Amino acid sequence: MIKNPVRKEQFVKWVLVAFALSSLLFLFLIFMFILFEGLPLFHKVGLKNIIMGSKWAPTKGFFGIYPMIVSSFFVTFGALFIGAPMGLSCAIYLSEYSGKRMKMFLKPALELLAGIPSVVYGFLGVIYIVPLIRNYIGGSGFSLLATSIILGIMILPTIISISFDSLVSVPKTYREGSFAMGATKWQTIYKVVLPAARSGILASFILGMGRAIGETMAVIMIAGNALRIPTSILDPLRTLTGNIALELAYATGDHRLGLFSTGVVLLIIIMILNYIANFGIKRKM
Repeated sequence: MIKNPVRKEQFVKWVLVAFALSSLLFLFLIFMFILFEGLPLFHKVGLKNIIMGSKWAPTKGFFGIYPMIVSSFFVTFGALFIGAPMGLSCAIYLSEYSGKRMKMFLKPALELLAGIPSVVYGFLGVIYIVPLIRNYIGGSGFSLLATSIILGIMILPTIISISFDSLVSVPKTYREGSFAMGATKWQTIYKVVLPAARSGILASFILGMGRAIGETMAVIMIAGNALRIPTSILDPLRTLTGNIALELAYATGDHRLGLFSTGVVLLIIIMILNYIANFGIKRKM
């Protein structure tokens, strides 16, 4: 037992510091593991041949992941195109228009939406979204459009939660000053509140992009997994995450190293997006 209060405080402090640093340690170990496994192929094949290569055939010595990089960004921006307006609109309603009872109902519902497993979203996409696209728009249904719709729904909790916090954090004096100048409620929201919360809203969009580009199971189920760059919203595609998940179970040798190289590229993209989002949040604060 530690009887000295000062020593006890120091002991608790260093225990908490150790737990805090452990998360950074895990992140560092994961990054180093993926980097250690993926770099040998970059050295052997060449960075340009992997990043800009258009053909993925590991058993024949082709490790190009450019179509998957492009497809990942297409899906991500498609999800953002669908999810960002919906999420921001919901956040505005929650922060500016909804009453206390409605807010108490909607907030837990949004948190529940965030807890639904991705495989459930994928299942709903296969059962409902894919047939609707196939029957009323065209194509096989397993497409960029279907994937963007599902991911757009999946990123809603992230966008709504962070945007809501940003809007609520805008001082009430901003609104009161706008009302005093004769502005309507919507004019106040559009001209005053949204610009004041701009950095936080942008951060929510970027974190939503990170969520979308890192999604795997739902994407595998509805994307179609075609190894080419989609030229239409009705074309199938394969993302970086889908490529890893589909082939890692049976990959060996250079094929396995190629999947780890894919993971390195994906990890760097997500880290860049998170850094940009954190920078935006710090600017807001």
